Amino acid sequence: MINLTINGQKVQARPGMTILELTRELGIEIPTLCYDPALRLVGSCRMCLVEIEGWRNLQASCIAPVGEGMVIQTESPAVMEARRMVLELLLANHPQDCLTCDKSGDCRLQDYCYRYGVRDSRFETGGTYDYPITDPNPFIVRDYNKCIMCTKCVRACEEITGANALNVDNRGHKASICAGFDGTYADSTCIFCGQCVMVCPTGALTNRPEHGQARRWETKKVLTTCGYCGVGCTLELNVKDDKVVGVTSDRSPNQSPVNKGALCVKGRYGWEFINHPDRLTDPLIKENGEFRKATWEEALDLVAARLTEIKQQHGADSLMAVASARTTNEENYVVQKFARAVLGTNNIDHCARL
Repeated sequence: MINLTINGQKVQARPGMTILELTRELGIEIPTLCYDPALRLVGSCRMCLVEIEGWRNLQASCIAPVGEGMVIQTESPAVMEARRMVLELLLANHPQDCLTCDKSGDCRLQDYCYRYGVRDSRFETGGTYDYPITDPNPFIVRDYNKCIMCTKCVRACEEITGANALNVDNRGHKASICAGFDGTYADSTCIFCGQCVMVCPTGALTNRPEHGQARRWETKKVLTTCGYCGVGCTLELNVKDDKVVGVTSDRSPNQSPVNKGALCVKGRYGWEFINHPDRLTDPLIKENGEFRKATWEEALDLVAARLTEIKQQHGADSLMAVASARTTNEENYVVQKFARAVLGTNNIDHCARL
């Protein structure tokens, strides 16, 4: 074990740990914008700077390994001033439209500005960017005027999804995130999984179906399992006034061992059917070319009578049962048991397509 001191407290760390990993284990909060435990380290945002006794400069704790005998301060005056300067540099080009931004209340940049008392920027860079919002896809809104170039979206697209739909275009002050050859998401290899939105710390990437639905503090998160296939991905339904208004990722490894927060396009964006006015709420029976509402007892009696009639006229092999990957293993077991034991047929299949 490695012995060191953090904020006056003597602690021990495992070899190979970074300072940030250790402080998080100890419950010491260090702000981060570009860091994500599921992505490769880049140390670009400089929000996680700490002061190490005897070292010449402040160090980015997300990429700095622990060392024997280190004496570290995470909230020294020099560290606090450096973090304020980083925030001011980001605000120099960042639109301050928090009142109408859909990310308000869930924006890490906003939270840190509040935490460190940064209200404006002393730096003049010629005003904010003016990137047009022109991507017409139905799922993701790209507002790169609010991008802070943390590159988390690029890394998530490459390392979590493997789609490689995003990249960094140009360098220096003109650098920006681009999709494909600086086109739309549809022009690239994007599969609209929304992992880029999941990791974005600002309002640069937001979910289009959720716009105007609710603020984050107005919603209640309900942990559940995605019903689109049999993988069993965990997700959070955002509920306001008993209505689902969006889906977010639960990234806790203890609660989401299957997907660790990652979702496909259906899991993240296929929730609008829940409250859709065209969704069926009652069984329907067709009579004289028209559907009428029926009770479940009436509908099930009709199904049983028709299955019995077909079996008597054409034999059990004229029937088949189709199960679904959207149901549980127990329900699928009941379906095949019903087909074999009640209908008397082995014609059983299922569709597991996503």
